[in-house]
Amino acid sequence: MDTLFSLKVFRSVVKHNSFTRAAAQLGISTAMASKHVSHLENTVQAKLLHRNSRNLHLTEAGEDYYRQCSYALDTLDAAAQKAASGTDKPQGVLRVTMPIWFASHMVSHWLVEYQQWFPAVKLDLVLDNRRVDLIADGFDLALRVSQDPHPSLIVKPLSKIEFVLVAAPAYLETHGTPATPEEAMVHKAVLPSYTDMSHVDIVHRNSGETARLSLNAAMTTDHTLMVRELVKAGGGIGYQPLWAVQQDLDEGRLVRLLTDYSILTNQLYAAYVDRTFLSAKVRSFIDFVNEKIQAERG
Repeated sequence: MDTLFSLKVFRSVVKHNSFTRAAAQLGISTAMASKHVSHLENTVQAKLLHRNSRNLHLTEAGEDYYRQCSYALDTLDAAAQKAASGTDKPQGVLRVTMPIWFASHMVSHWLVEYQQWFPAVKLDLVLDNRRVDLIADGFDLALRVSQDPHPSLIVKPLSKIEFVLVAAPAYLETHGTPATPEEAMVHKAVLPSYTDMSHVDIVHRNSGETARLSLNAAMTTDHTLMVRELVKAGGGIGYQPLWAVQQDLDEGRLVRLLTDYSILTNQLYAAYVDRTFLSAKVRSFIDFVNEKIQAERG
């Protein structure tokens, strides 16, 4: 028998001082209510109720068991209500993994604004370029740039992410500004080590012609933002997500190269495990980021 339900039957019998009234409240027969109480007595190996055809009362063991039973059921009810409320109101800790390059001026302002809109949500942000296991690592949500999201995940496409080729003004003054893919290939490059970007197919925006851009790395790093800082320091040319360097481009700390070419575009997804009970905190975060991206597109 279902012991949890047996506990509910026992509590109701004591509360109503009647098997019949308890059975009616729970939608079972009086005989079934009696069986559930007998099941508990057999489970704990103690008499809980003295009962006959006219009245019933708790035994000494039953009184203690009733108190503990009521406390346990109240605790479970409170936990269920709290869990259910999370599907209606954004609250609690939201653990999100996202690419390292999300540590940008634009995204950081988005995240601060989100927390201002939803102060009951505590953001726990983990920036990592590796593909983590959401369940094993305890994440509610992942923001991922990928062309092949894992089939076990629920994904919502958010935006196309454009990568651009950039260099520092001082570097270009010394080594010249490449105007063609062929000229770019003779320059030193700073490349990420967590993915192979030494050979990239680029497309001319007007003609549609494809060219292969092959760069030789003078330095590699496993950190996207370190690529950016090394490029800014004059270490060579390098690829960056446009989001990550837009402010540097606007303020002249970096120069965009080969602007006639589309360098590389990937899809940004929001990925999560289960849509059946999608919590309000996850839903609100996805919707908020999506709105910000659409606003950026104008």
